[in-house]
Amino acid sequence: MASTATRSSLSVIFLLLLLWGVSRHTIEAREPFACDPKDATTRNLPFCRVSLPIPERVKDFIGRLTLQEKVSLLVNNAAAVPRLGIRGYEWWSEALHGVSNVGPGTKFGGNFPGATSFPQVITTAASFNASLWEAIGRVVSDEARAMYNWGAAGLTYWSPNVNVFRDPRWGRGQETPGEDPVVVGTYAASYVRGLQGNDGNRLKVAACCKHFTAYDLDNWNGVDRFHFNAKVSKQDIEDTFDVPFKMCVKEGKVASVMCSYNQVNGVPTCADPNLLRKTVRGVWRLDGYIVSDCDSVGVYYDQQHYTSTAEEAAADAIKAGLDLDCGPFLAVHTEDAVKRGLLKEIDVNGALTNTLNIQMRLGMFDGEPSTQAFGNLGPKDVCTPAHQDLALEAAKQGIVLLKNRGPSLPLSARRHLTVAVVGPNSNVTDTMIGNYAGVACGYTSPLQGIGRYARTIHQQGCADVACAKDQLFGAAVDAARGADATVLVVGLDQSIEAEFRDRAGLLLPGRQQELVSKVAAASKGPTILVLMSGGPIDVAFAQNDPRISAILWAGYPGQAGGAAIADILFGTYNPGGKLPMTWYPQEYLTNLPMTAMAMRPSKSNGYPGRSYRFYTGPVVYPFGHGLSYTKFVHTVATAPAVVAIPLDGRNARGNTTISGKAIRVTHAKCNSISLGIDLDVKNIGSMDGSHTLLIYSTPPAGHWGPHKQLVAFEKIYVPARAQQRVRINIHVCKFLSVVDRSGIRRIPMGEHSLHIGDHIQHSVSLRAATFGEIKS
Repeated sequence: MASTATRSSLSVIFLLLLLWGVSRHTIEAREPFACDPKDATTRNLPFCRVSLPIPERVKDFIGRLTLQEKVSLLVNNAAAVPRLGIRGYEWWSEALHGVSNVGPGTKFGGNFPGATSFPQVITTAASFNASLWEAIGRVVSDEARAMYNWGAAGLTYWSPNVNVFRDPRWGRGQETPGEDPVVVGTYAASYVRGLQGNDGNRLKVAACCKHFTAYDLDNWNGVDRFHFNAKVSKQDIEDTFDVPFKMCVKEGKVASVMCSYNQVNGVPTCADPNLLRKTVRGVWRLDGYIVSDCDSVGVYYDQQHYTSTAEEAAADAIKAGLDLDCGPFLAVHTEDAVKRGLLKEIDVNGALTNTLNIQMRLGMFDGEPSTQAFGNLGPKDVCTPAHQDLALEAAKQGIVLLKNRGPSLPLSARRHLTVAVVGPNSNVTDTMIGNYAGVACGYTSPLQGIGRYARTIHQQGCADVACAKDQLFGAAVDAARGADATVLVVGLDQSIEAEFRDRAGLLLPGRQQELVSKVAAASKGPTILVLMSGGPIDVAFAQNDPRISAILWAGYPGQAGGAAIADILFGTYNPGGKLPMTWYPQEYLTNLPMTAMAMRPSKSNGYPGRSYRFYTGPVVYPFGHGLSYTKFVHTVATAPAVVAIPLDGRNARGNTTISGKAIRVTHAKCNSISLGIDLDVKNIGSMDGSHTLLIYSTPPAGHWGPHKQLVAFEKIYVPARAQQRVRINIHVCKFLSVVDRSGIRRIPMGEHSLHIGDHIQHSVSLRAATFGEIKS
């Protein structure tokens, strides 16, 4: 394939850089963090004995520390304890979609000039492929461990971002897996499993699900995340905002949760014991540590004025369940909080128990890193051809075909010999990796990718995505007139949407729409619009313009994005991505402040609701939209018409139902309730392809649930004219339940309608197995 040459050249370049780095820097493996076998004073202490249970080792270590030493370990740049042979440690590293250079824990250069940069999360989410998400996590953790072994990174990575993409203007929506809480939670658990490994209680690296909770506003209309009080109902907390975090902790077994800057219902999340100690650690049973977003404790003292003194702020955080402060606040004020009686030293010990537990599970107290699991990983294991191939595959799986009139795609390398490549994102590199990225192994831009298939005529049309002027339009129009096909690559970048930069609207910036329309009107061949963005864009003008033949959304497709775009344009790869968020029209934002947190619509005040689950108004493209070069049809092979819900006699008392129509989840024997469906998926077209199977449920009328909810998804590969049978198991308590206004999850009795793809519907009736025993 054409893209193979690109990857080969990138690998050669990276190898040369690596050899250059080796020649300039002596490769030296990392010295032990603790328990150096060469240190006779510490190597035989109990906390260094690998044979002892980790809780005993942690207790022994804490018992040897002074209060001052303990306090110095409560922050991200934890101090060394030389007398016990402990080196300093930087907790803050990031690995959102590859090892990142955000955060002081990671250093690129020398032996590690780069690391594999996968597509931004919103793009990878569009694959709806949980096995891919886990595979990416495994690669990222390989490269992270390799960098740690050679002193270039830590082992604690504050990723992934599992906030729900509630408002389309949010600048950080690109970091998330989209607007559906179950998809976000499945992504979280899958990626975390890939990062952390499967070696029992031992960790390959320690992941962190952030930002808990109801955090999805950075800086909008004079309101910023440091001062925002998210007013959220119990219902929305339970069935939207907390779902991904619960799945991350309970199913992904994540090692850490990060609390956010904002307040929720008047209380800073990092000072709320109901959120941290009661829910995350108590109900969900987090086996790990809770960390603040950077300077969050200082923010709620200095900017939110939540406490009167700094010592009270420190005490509130630790007593609420915070274990580690990203920032200096706890190191500065915790000792005085103890001395003033606001906090007990045992509370500090509790926080350290949780962080030290993770460090020991990572092997940081096990002596020489090279002798441990993963100790053989090094520079040779970063930016490998296999890792770069996976980055390309992830981009191809995540790109979504939004429109294909005619069809006009795929292009033909025989008929479309000359392609005009136009637009402010047509030859970008860094733009493709979005934010929270690192240094990529190398890039293939869209122009370079298309150039592997055809002769290109390149004109930017706009100097940048702001597209303030039209001086370059004329040359772009001329290029389109002289080419067999035109590819316009437009959209957004981090100057438009980013951390602390929410969008003002949903239209293409500046005069980009004018550029697209003028070039399409002049093009002598098919005009293909390629959009790069994290958030949705209102491109109704292009959807409705017959001169624009096809539209692709590439998100931010990572280091190999240009190769992936070209492979899809020319039919080397059949697109199968689906949108993980709703694409709203600009009018949706009318009188809709980002600060309005309610998910459900309100007819009385004209509030439209949010996400496909609750919003039923007009859209540019719906959640789950995505076309293919072939056609798939579904048939239900087997599915039950009735599912009995067995009750747990120990719990089924009192307020089990509402008028006998909905059973509390806690009153059902949830482990034994699964809805199994066998589906036949047939590819009736002429091209092999991967199909994203989406199954939605609509609960019985009269309840508090969404008008539909995704309950299962599966990625399947089906060759042309072949058929695959797929078994889908739907966990009834998790996915067919709804949440009432009090925040209680219940299973509605009666007819649930399952929607399979766009055309198949199956009804299943849920009934209580021993209905007569239920009390109203």
